[in-house]
Amino acid sequence: MRRRELMLLFLGGAMTAARALRAQQKAMPVIGYLDAGSPGPSAPNLAAFRQGLGGAGYIEGHTVAIEYRWAEGSYDRLPALAADLVGRKVDVITTTGGPSVLAAKSATSTIPIVFRSGADPVELGLVASLARPGGNLTGVTFISIELMPKRLELLSELVPQARVIALLVNPNSPIAQRIIGNMQEMARAKGLQLDILKAGTEGEIDAAFATLVQQHAGALVVGGDTFFASRLDRLIALAAHHAVPAIYEFA
Repeated sequence: MRRRELMLLFLGGAMTAARALRAQQKAMPVIGYLDAGSPGPSAPNLAAFRQGLGGAGYIEGHTVAIEYRWAEGSYDRLPALAADLVGRKVDVITTTGGPSVLAAKSATSTIPIVFRSGADPVELGLVASLARPGGNLTGVTFISIELMPKRLELLSELVPQARVIALLVNPNSPIAQRIIGNMQEMARAKGLQLDILKAGTEGEIDAAFATLVQQHAGALVVGGDTFFASRLDRLIALAAHHAVPAIYEFA
């Protein structure tokens, strides 16, 4: 056999072996992280997320890659962000908050989705049941929405002179109306006047506090929402500026 033919044969065999080796090696898995909020306020959650992955042997940048997508409080951006993750063929999508989960669910029926939500996932239509979720979604709920009337009751006991209490909700949230209904029911039971304030943007937060002052509300309940969670510093500063006792979902 001539030298040139021998070299070609050797090269072909080496390339075949290399392809076989690559096929046997599993590519680094990719997690899509979809969040309606912002990176800064979500830092504690991210730290816990990475710690949990590390405990299972997944180290970011070494044994797993993470694609982050942040809506920065603009829920209308979530469908495009979810679609982008699906287009990149991530192995799994993890989400926080009802709007993010709903966007991910609409984007794919095959990629596994792991969620954390404050609302009832069955009522939101995310899963068939808590015992048997079905489909491609699973996760946890911390029953935040169900606890909101209890926050109103607690606030009324802490500030008994407040007969008018304001509720701040994000009208863009898929559970806003449910929150309002539950809170109105508790307000009637406690003999309170509940003023509904709505804010889905930075400017609307300022306007809501101006309305709160005009209506002489004696206290404020901030609704559980990712948009508000990412702007807690602003909410706390405004409540302090106007000397309005307030209660929040998050510390």
